[in-house]
Amino acid sequence: MPIVRDDLETWLAVRDSVPWQTLGGTVEPVTGRRDGIAVFVDTVVRQRDPARADTLLKALAGVRAAKDAELSFELMARWLGERAEFRTTPAFAKGGRERYGLDETTPRRFRECLAESHDPAVPLAARAARVYLDVCFFHPFPDGNARAAMLAFAHLLVRDGVTVGQAGPLLLVARRADDRAGTLALVKLVEVLIGRLPARGTEHVAHALAP
Repeated sequence: MPIVRDDLETWLAVRDSVPWQTLGGTVEPVTGRRDGIAVFVDTVVRQRDPARADTLLKALAGVRAAKDAELSFELMARWLGERAEFRTTPAFAKGGRERYGLDETTPRRFRECLAESHDPAVPLAARAARVYLDVCFFHPFPDGNARAAMLAFAHLLVRDGVTVGQAGPLLLVARRADDRAGTLALVKLVEVLIGRLPARGTEHVAHALAP
């Protein structure tokens, strides 16, 4: 019988190999004049699906309203307007090229990963990148996981009083569960995004909202 690859387990192995506490550095967050995540939704997402953009902007308002709350599966479900029920079957992404398995421990392990998202020993850039990838690769919802990852990322920034001027470089690139080097690069990207002034102009439209 052929071995069925589980990209969630692949991600968890990569996750365990990354020295998160040493990544991200000490960044003096720069609060831009605009919320780059909201701009991304109101430009890139709106061009593809105006109704979804409106829904996501309301969800981002919910993220800001819950800035003092601990990130949880139930909180993300509320932002998405979904039932707080973990998926009941294996999940697939990237046209079926990645498969995320499921067993009786998966929901608990996801909650444990979310609980680590506010660990003060880990720099913000590393925590925000990690939670974004956790949501992507646990794929907890039957639908809306890319949106959930974006909202979880936004929540960590809001809790720390940070506004990024750009979000396209994060949200327009698909991430691979087995890409350790890409994970390290993502942390560096987030560090840059939270530590610089927003660039002028609008987000570039390149690819679909990923992953």
